[in-house]
Amino acid sequence: MGHYQRLLTVVDLRQRHSAALQRAAVLARESDAALHVLACIEPPWSWPLLEHEVRDKTRDGFLLEARQQLDAQCGPLRHQGLNVTSQVIWAADPHAEILRYVEEMQPDVVLKDVEQVSELRRTFTTPLDWQLLRDCAAPLHLVGEGGHAHPKRIAAAVDTASDKTPDSPLNRRIVEAANTLALQCDAELHLVHAFDPMAVFLGDFSGFSASWADLAGDLQASERSDFLHFADECGVPQDRRHFLLGPPTLTLVEFTREVGIDVLVMGRIQRRGLQRYVGNTTEHLLYQMPGSVLAIRPETT
Repeated sequence: MGHYQRLLTVVDLRQRHSAALQRAAVLARESDAALHVLACIEPPWSWPLLEHEVRDKTRDGFLLEARQQLDAQCGPLRHQGLNVTSQVIWAADPHAEILRYVEEMQPDVVLKDVEQVSELRRTFTTPLDWQLLRDCAAPLHLVGEGGHAHPKRIAAAVDTASDKTPDSPLNRRIVEAANTLALQCDAELHLVHAFDPMAVFLGDFSGFSASWADLAGDLQASERSDFLHFADECGVPQDRRHFLLGPPTLTLVEFTREVGIDVLVMGRIQRRGLQRYVGNTTEHLLYQMPGSVLAIRPETT
């Protein structure tokens, strides 16, 4: 992956400040990329109850106000010399419209603000961010309010367990995406892997005579060795390698806070069978991390 050429940023005009747009401006400036800003306006809940003529006037009024708001946000970026285009669309299904734009535009990265959704609401509905994590074909950069607009530290979170092939295509794609972002932002690049000893206890090892502690210790040593070997191949300095112990979500959140990571680059796997656990790690990190997530999808065959 070379320098970015096309960036797509999805903004929510209900928010007065867009961290995603600020991050996109930084990336566009550093890579001289074209930036397209998209705002989706959803019909109000009362839309089906309105008369057709009233619907047209209401829609036109919403769109006019939205275009003015979007121009107010994009205008300063254009004055800075950035190549910025913008568009407001009326979308009953923002998820489908965003995917359509991604397919047509083929952006190098899609940027969007993390939508703060309560745990109760997530129980009954699927947040738009989660839908995009599962379906968006392009790298998805979900930007939180914390961290620097211009990233200072970027971490590639890889899974180098022996049974999952340390030198896997997804691990390589994660490191490549993290390195590209780090180079364009002149940021530090870190490499991180989380090993959960409890996963050994929860697994089915009934055929082993060794104790749980011995087995967990052996697996930890093996995974650490695989991780360090992968870090050697990637040329990551010793002080930027992080082998963490504990549940991935909790340890990665704590790691990003302690080290001051602005962007955590992770893989995302479609939710099928046991792979749902991996997907949940990325999804739930959105609401706990102080910084941002860049989610990389495996190559489709």
